[in-house]
Amino acid sequence: MPTKIVDTILPTTMVGSYPRPRWFRQQLRGRDIRVAFKEVEHEEAYADATKVAIDDQESAGLDIVTDGQMYFDDYVGGIGAFCWYMYERIGGFREAKEPHPLEAGAAVRTKEIELFADWGGVINDGPVSRGPVRLADLYKIAAKCAKKPIKVSVGAGPINLAWHVYYKRYTNPEELSRAPAPIFNAEMKELVEAGAKYLQIEDLGAWLPLFTGNSDDFKWIAEVITKCVDGVKAKIAWHFCFGNAWGNSLKAIFPKGYEAVLPQFYDVPVEQFVLDFANREMADIEILKSLPKDKEVQIGVLDIRTMMIESPEEVAARIQKVIKVVPPDRVYLSTDCGMKNLPRLVAKMKLKALADGARMVRKEL
Repeated sequence: MPTKIVDTILPTTMVGSYPRPRWFRQQLRGRDIRVAFKEVEHEEAYADATKVAIDDQESAGLDIVTDGQMYFDDYVGGIGAFCWYMYERIGGFREAKEPHPLEAGAAVRTKEIELFADWGGVINDGPVSRGPVRLADLYKIAAKCAKKPIKVSVGAGPINLAWHVYYKRYTNPEELSRAPAPIFNAEMKELVEAGAKYLQIEDLGAWLPLFTGNSDDFKWIAEVITKCVDGVKAKIAWHFCFGNAWGNSLKAIFPKGYEAVLPQFYDVPVEQFVLDFANREMADIEILKSLPKDKEVQIGVLDIRTMMIESPEEVAARIQKVIKVVPPDRVYLSTDCGMKNLPRLVAKMKLKALADGARMVRKEL
């Protein structure tokens, strides 16, 4: 049976990142937080920004909060630190942003190619090794601020990291994805030791077989995620959305929706899949009819790729579509993806609409 984090039915949360307060201008720029935070102003500003992000979520009415990922620098793609935070702290990757591998030989500069070009590529020229990722340190800072339970985002995960790479040491995505899995496993176990009870691995690598055209890739991807979570005594979710670069979905590069990939991972030992539906008008929600009874979903019912603020009624209508397919006791409600690219006011108002919409639906159950 899935682990219960709160007693509320249809609990509300968000994926991970939250807009930085405008006054929080410090950037890590690849440094270990234990080095960067020797500067008192940076340490205090980080802790204050984390508290602001958590306070905004709690005052909006969320049942489960995140730390807002204030350790994400203001990098390419708006949310580019999603990958770069890991590249800079896992050995084997060079520091420089290179042209993205997908640019090479691109006959047409599509929107997606331009966004990948902005994101950039990275050279892997050495064996991976565990560096100062420090997720447990970051969790401890957040735990001091939160009155509600915390969900911790872990990623970008190992398969996701292999997407943007020039292979000088490892020869292919499978080799490079398998190599850092023990690093992620160790980070997750340290989080549990620090008191974390709800972890969300962030890895869009689930989509990779649609690009390679090789269905055998589903097997090793499942094995990598399984290695990441092996022996981790916590509720574990797996998030894979349709991308988010400067608020743009990259769904044009995904030839099919969740029906093409999700059933391939039903046997992976995670309790919950975190999925992106609101910005696609809840398209292919029917695929969840096949969800095994021992799995939950955390469904995006807020579109974070637009600044338009949903009404609670709009959110409630999306929730109703979900619970027609999956029983409400196996549904968490969330955002489509991270909120870092949004203005803080917009993000907070959207989260309030999420909480209010959920309350509307609960009253009807």
